[in-house]
Amino acid sequence: MQRVGPILQFLGCQDNVWGISILVVTDAGDAQPELGFARAALATTCSSAPVPGLPCTAWRFDTGIPLTDAPQTVDYFLAGQAYRFELPAADAMPTLGYVSCNGYSDARARRLQRAPNALWEHMAQLHGTRAAPGGAPAGPLHLLLHGGDQVYSDDMWAALPELRAWSERDWYQRCTVPLTDSLRSDLQTHFAQLYITRWSEPVIAHLLARVPSVMMWDDHDIMDGWGSRLAQLHDSPVCQGLFAIAKAAFELFQRQMFGAPPPATLPGQLVHHSAYRVGPAGLLVLDMRSERRPLPDPGSAAEQAGAIEQVVSAQGWQAVYAWLDAQAGPALKHLFVMSSIPVLHPSFATLEGLLGAMLGQQELEDDLRDHWTSRPNLAERLRLIHRLLDASARGTRITVLSGDVHVAALGVIESDRRDVPANANVINQLTSSGIEHPAPAGVALSFVEQACQLPETIDRGITGTMMAFPTSTQHMIGRRNYLTLHPDAPGGDDRYWANWWAEDVAYPYTKVIHPVG
Repeated sequence: MQRVGPILQFLGCQDNVWGISILVVTDAGDAQPELGFARAALATTCSSAPVPGLPCTAWRFDTGIPLTDAPQTVDYFLAGQAYRFELPAADAMPTLGYVSCNGYSDARARRLQRAPNALWEHMAQLHGTRAAPGGAPAGPLHLLLHGGDQVYSDDMWAALPELRAWSERDWYQRCTVPLTDSLRSDLQTHFAQLYITRWSEPVIAHLLARVPSVMMWDDHDIMDGWGSRLAQLHDSPVCQGLFAIAKAAFELFQRQMFGAPPPATLPGQLVHHSAYRVGPAGLLVLDMRSERRPLPDPGSAAEQAGAIEQVVSAQGWQAVYAWLDAQAGPALKHLFVMSSIPVLHPSFATLEGLLGAMLGQQELEDDLRDHWTSRPNLAERLRLIHRLLDASARGTRITVLSGDVHVAALGVIESDRRDVPANANVINQLTSSGIEHPAPAGVALSFVEQACQLPETIDRGITGTMMAFPTSTQHMIGRRNYLTLHPDAPGGDDRYWANWWAEDVAYPYTKVIHPVG
């Protein structure tokens, strides 16, 4: 029996060949699913692997479709069902969707939600239409970018008795007791079943089968606040074992890895930083969880071994910056940088006093401590900002895509450099969150809105500002939302139109992103 799938993954575009992998999970012992394409010339390979924790088999089909001078529709068939996906023309910029926070920190919140998948349904309708409300650009999505928290593991603390018992132990025991075989097995089953259950929901499954995805994880794909909590717990056998299990599930379901990483993975690093070129557009995807770790405890083995607090390792940054240095320039008109947490957002230092006096805002407080604007992460963020500004100065428009904060927001980083075109001094950040997770409570949102009013001095001559939306006076849209990015029609001026689609709002919030020059 087919348990989940098909799920399309984008493998990159090489020599105008659009690479795709297709993941299907069946019961163990089932025969290989039958996959076919309407065009007979497409060569396809198949591999399989067991699913840890469940009596299931994962199948991955790989293929490549040559692009042509016109957009294409590709029809395929799996186990007797018909599907289709869309391709851009050769050397054209793709239409993108962006989602994050596809779940709930508290399972009770989902039960109270009137229509949990309402925005997935909206996006499915938009994907299938040629006309959008308010004259917004429309048409099929070529890629669906998932910016983190594709699943929420939070209910494992209540659902798994052995894990709940561990969480109730005293501090020393939590830091030292080993991960038992039984808990390892329970966690493997929990994560596998979590992906299968969430991604089998009809409207989510509909889009995953029809729009190739690029996915990168965040903390809830592992555990809330992973890498930002206290070092002794971070390094404990149970937490490290939990991370390894979540990582294996992420690599199977989100990265479709059966051994070797996907071809867009950057060389020279050990995690999942990836980069793609599609005509004059590019996508740089940062893995901000695999190597994240808190400051080691004084006198600990980690400190004695020279461990440091970090979001990304030096080796990871070297790989990212090597690709950026090689690609930036006028031929790369737009580069979208996926950062699961916002590079620009009201800092915890700004909100700490306000939130500390507010009951029931622990989740928002934890998120803020987890962010680039948290004090321990500022130096690492500053290096990233300078490197992105350098790439912009070479003629590439840089746009950061982020999520995590459960609001829609627009940020702008500006430099006062005089030796480059004026609009090369600007980096836009588009934040969209969440497609399922609800927004913060109104009182908390009002404090965040208030904190947006003052610009941030990032460095001498570099400022960051949370902007009001061009079609609104608001800085934060406190509704569930997702984002689409449509390039101008062929013959336009290479602009991208960013549209935030918010729940129960008839028309999108719109931002126009112009190329450099």
